[in-house]
Amino acid sequence: MILSMTGFGRAEGVFEGKKITIDIKSLNSKSFDLNIKIPLRYKEKEFEIRKILNDRIIRGKVDCYINLENLEESTDVKINKNLIDSYISELRNIASDGPDFEYLKMAVRLPDAITSRPDELSEGEWEALAKIVHAAVDRFGEFRKTEGKILHEELERNIQNIEKSLSEVIPFEEERISAVKERYQKSLKEFENIDETRFYQEMAYFTEKLDISEEKVRLSQHLKYYKEVMDNEDFNGKKLGFISQEIGREINTLGSKANHSEIQKLVVMMKDDLEKIKEQTLNVL
Repeated sequence: MILSMTGFGRAEGVFEGKKITIDIKSLNSKSFDLNIKIPLRYKEKEFEIRKILNDRIIRGKVDCYINLENLEESTDVKINKNLIDSYISELRNIASDGPDFEYLKMAVRLPDAITSRPDELSEGEWEALAKIVHAAVDRFGEFRKTEGKILHEELERNIQNIEKSLSEVIPFEEERISAVKERYQKSLKEFENIDETRFYQEMAYFTEKLDISEEKVRLSQHLKYYKEVMDNEDFNGKKLGFISQEIGREINTLGSKANHSEIQKLVVMMKDDLEKIKEQTLNVL
């Protein structure tokens, strides 16, 4: 099955008055490259979250954003009244002509006047968070499958185009060889004292160099193998990339041996379709 490396998934849930929202998106990459933004409250679980994403997403340039919103009034803030009173008293001693309200504004900015009392992350909250992470990855995976189906159709269409162009080469092969023979025979008549045996040996050698039957067979096999891997193997992007390189080598050799304008045109069409395949293959997981 073809899966795209491009994907997006979102999931959210509520645990004890806290709304957790997770967004995951990715682009293609040669490896797993994760950028994660996580609230301070969940920092201790970053390693576990990274492992979940790595194990399930496998490859891609991934951005993961975890957002935490308190839906209930927070009780995490503590105002240290005694300390603030001491600050105000000291400020009054330093400058006795100021109003207490001004001293209060200064006092609350001083160290430890207002502190937070975050409760520890419970096992239940971590389980809820992990469940939302998995749900986001599930939706991300569904997106990848949908994009993968589109990729599969495009790749198959371009492979078929190359196969069609390859089949259209056949009628020009004999025409090309006949033209070479005719040109050589005409040259033979224009010169005297030529060793005909050596001449025909050279012509046979040149004709053999123009033979493209092996390139056609190998190209046809590579195209068939590409489709087999695409249809039957999971996480096949890298392998498809290697096969597309082999396809390119055969098309290039075909072009260098063509020696015929119509075959050259077909080679150019095959190269155009191959470039599309290579570009699309970069986005296959």
